[in-house]
This record gives sequence, structure tokens and C-alpha cells, in this order.
Amino acid sequence: MSKNLFLGLDLSTQQLKAVIIAEDGSVVHETAVNFDRDLPQYETKNGAIHGAGRGEVTSPVAMWVEAMDILLERMKKEDVELDSIMAVSGSGQQHGSVYWSNDAENLLSNLDAQNNLLSQLCPNAFSIAQSPIWQDSSTTAECEELDNAVGGSQAMADLTGSRAYERFTGPQIAKIRKTNPKGYEATARISLVSSFMPSLFMGKIAAIEMSDASGMNLMNVLTHKWDDKLLTACGGPSLRQKLGEEPAHGGTILGKVSQWWVKRWGFNPDCVVAPFTGDNPASMVSLSTLGDAILSLGTSTTLLLDIPPSHTAPARFTTSHLLAHPTSTTAFLAMLCYKNGALAREQVRASHAESHWHIFNERVEARSPGNGGYMGLYFPLIEIIPPNVHGNFFFKHGKPISEAEFPAEAHPRAILESQFLSIKARIAAILPKDAPRLRRLILTGGSSQNETIRQLAADLFGLPTYVAETKEAAGHGGALLALYAWWKEKNGGSGTFEELQDQLGGSMKLVASPHDDVTQIYDKIVDTYVSCEEQVVSLA
Repeated sequence: MSKNLFLGLDLSTQQLKAVIIAEDGSVVHETAVNFDRDLPQYETKNGAIHGAGRGEVTSPVAMWVEAMDILLERMKKEDVELDSIMAVSGSGQQHGSVYWSNDAENLLSNLDAQNNLLSQLCPNAFSIAQSPIWQDSSTTAECEELDNAVGGSQAMADLTGSRAYERFTGPQIAKIRKTNPKGYEATARISLVSSFMPSLFMGKIAAIEMSDASGMNLMNVLTHKWDDKLLTACGGPSLRQKLGEEPAHGGTILGKVSQWWVKRWGFNPDCVVAPFTGDNPASMVSLSTLGDAILSLGTSTTLLLDIPPSHTAPARFTTSHLLAHPTSTTAFLAMLCYKNGALAREQVRASHAESHWHIFNERVEARSPGNGGYMGLYFPLIEIIPPNVHGNFFFKHGKPISEAEFPAEAHPRAILESQFLSIKARIAAILPKDAPRLRRLILTGGSSQNETIRQLAADLFGLPTYVAETKEAAGHGGALLALYAWWKEKNGGSGTFEELQDQLGGSMKLVASPHDDVTQIYDKIVDTYVSCEEQVVSLA
């Protein structure tokens, strides 16, 4: 193994994963604990527990603590050189929150190396045993109240980067304060899942990192500071103290591992702890650099934009998210999330390509870019972007037509073009006018392996298109954040993440290059698509 190693942890919904990289960025070890399989006593399903209340979804915080104990035991048995780990960082499922008791700081700072974390922290370190997670949708009333407190959903998006969402941490805190006042009163500090983990490593409660704080509806996304009006609306006058200091910047160092890690597991006493971020920002760190777009073509469709610094801030919308950047104080991440991804594509494949991808691909390629003026918008699930639309809608040259008038062989190309045109239109709206042009498109998810989809994406977006060789993007991104903080300190506090990436090289494979003449065709029909979508929304 390399002399210097860097540990990235990813606490996702279903598992706790460790990814260890060497100083050159190469992955040297991976270990995981699956919650359902390895910790069945907590009776989770896919890592979560659905509560009695409508939309309530939580995870036991004790399960996460015990998973950390098991993970370290496995790493030790697998002969990982823990004393060679120079820095630790990672990622957590976004929006989830952990509630520390008044005894937590004392318990964390006085851990006995003869005993594990679970026996010393649970239950006494936590005021609330079940942590609300991103799947929770029980806070609709709190979201409405929070939006109204700042002048509406667009005002909230302008301030925090997103309108109030049920899964976001601010509305979750507001609900706990309302429905469990004793638990809230007994809470000394509140962490995100991402700041909960470095707290275990340092033996004291860690600051929340600014990119992950963007998913709380509590931070001003432009200044990276807590907003007092939102804090008061969600948690009253005590919430600022419960959240602690202002959000931490990526690439900084929070502290060193506590003596418990040194004595129990043999960690290097000089091993530093960097801020942990959310899973989406960590994936960006692993997969992209400034000016990249990541398009995840999974069950849902998610676009992440790595927006370089510019003189004007990116636009904020009620249907998208703007986040602070995990490695830069002047750059941003933008995120679009669509429900109807692979499900819609697979339905078209089933109904118009005999359920075979090779037939689907043949029918896409048999029709010219722009599909002869035919557009189809497909929403088998109630969509988020555009909001609340449901069903299939068909157009020719921007005018509505019936499905019977729509050529059967046009559906495969139509589903791809409409999904990608929706994204293309919104990229143009989000990016500042003076922002540099996007550099490349990176595809992930199941459909990223489809060569026809790769080429259509390259042509429509007009970007060279890559796929990543990294499969555990969030954990790998966490390890890179650890390396970055250590590398930056070694350089006297100077150096950008992009400079480090240049030294490491990449793990991207170019899979499609755009044809300029085809891209021009798509550029000309973006406005037509927008008109069709507006007509669909007017019917919703």
C-alpha cells in the first residue's frame, strides 16, 4: 500500500461504505456494512423505517453508530493500514438530521478505547432516537409556513437555492419542534448525517459543511451564512445555537481524530478530519470539474451542473436546486430532478419497440434529429419538472395532436429528445450569462451504457460525452475531499481542487462526440419544446 492513505466514508440510506485511496487518487480498498443484512435487529427495510404518521420515514441513529463499529472491525480484519490514513472525509445522504443530547459533547470527548461507540453513545448521546431522512414527506404544512415566512416559494428559492421541500432539514426541524417539544428542548446540537460522522471521529460535534447545508432551507446560498429569519421560523431563538457555527468550507480541516481512534484502532494521531458533504456534492467531486454536467440516467433522471465562478449568480427556480460548491467558495452546483426517467423510457420501449433495447435503438436511429417535427412528452408518474403534470402529450411543429396522429415509429426518438430538451432549456436558464461554456457531459446510471442514447445526448447538448469508471462515486468523492484538505494544508493553505485533479489525472472514458450540424438542429427547436411544455402545464 501507499505510505499515505485517505479515507472516504459514505453513509447512504442502505449502507455505510468506506473507500480508501492512495496519494495518486487510485482506489486501494473498499469495505461496506449493509444495514438490512448486517444489522437486522433494527428492522429496517432498505435502511429505513416507515412510521405510523403519513409520510414519516426515519432511520435509527444507533444503527449508524453500530455500523461504524462493524466497519472498523472489518477494515482491521482486512489488514487495512489504518495508521497510514492521513485524512478522513466523506458524504452522507442529504437532508437527514441527528439530534444530540446535552450529554453528547461530554460522552464524545471521553470515549474509552476499551469499549465500542455503540455502548458509550447510545442512547444517552441522542435526544431523539430516530433520525428523519430524505424519504420523509410528512412536513407539507411546515413547508407552506416556511415559504410564507419569506414571501413565497420563489423568494425562498432565491434565498436558499430551493423552495421549501418536505425532505429538507428546516421543515423537519420545525415539525419536531411542533410535535415533540420535549425532544426538541432536550436537543443541544443538531447535525446533518454528513456532520454527524466527523463528530464521531473528532470526539466533538463538527460544523455542518456549506454544500450540504444548502439542502436545509436554512442557509443563504449566496453568502453561506445561516439566515436568522429562517432559523426563527423553523426552530425559534435557540436554533442558531443548536446548529453551531456558520457552515464550514470544503478543503479546510476541522481537527484531528480523537485519542479513541488512535488507541482503539491504531489511527495516526496526526490524521486530520475534513468537512463531510452530501452525497450529490461528493459525487460531483468524484466525477467532474468546473464546467461539467453530470446526467444520471437511472430510475429517475438527475442533472448536476458544476458551475464555474462568474460575476452574476446563477438563476434560482422553484423546480431546481442551487447549492454551494463543496470545494470552492465562489462556484455553485445546480441540480434538476425528474421522476420520469427510466420508467418512461421503458414504457415506450415496451409499447413501441417490442420490449427490446436493440429495436428501440434501431427506431431512434431510423429517424432524423428533430423527429420530423413530432414531439412527445411522457409522464407516467406525476412529474416534478414541470410540476404536477401526468400523462402523455403529443405535438407536431408545436401544435397539439392526438396519439393516433403520432407515428408509432417516432416514439423512441421522441422520449429521448423530449427528456433531454427539457434539461437543455433549463441549463440555459440557470447558467449566468457570463458563465464559461460547459466543457463536457458525463453520463451515469443504467442508460449510460446505451450507445444510441450516448450519441443522441452528445448531439443534443453539443458536448463531448464521457462515462465514469468509478462506481462508488460518493465514497470516492469523500476520499478525494480528504486528500484535498491534506494536500492543501501541506501546500500552506493554497491550491485549488482543480490543480489537485490535474496532478491526479482522470478516470473518464470518451464515448461520444457531438456533430455540430445536428447540435444546430436541436438548438433551433428548444423554444418549440418550451412552448409544448407550457401547453402541457396549462392543462395540469
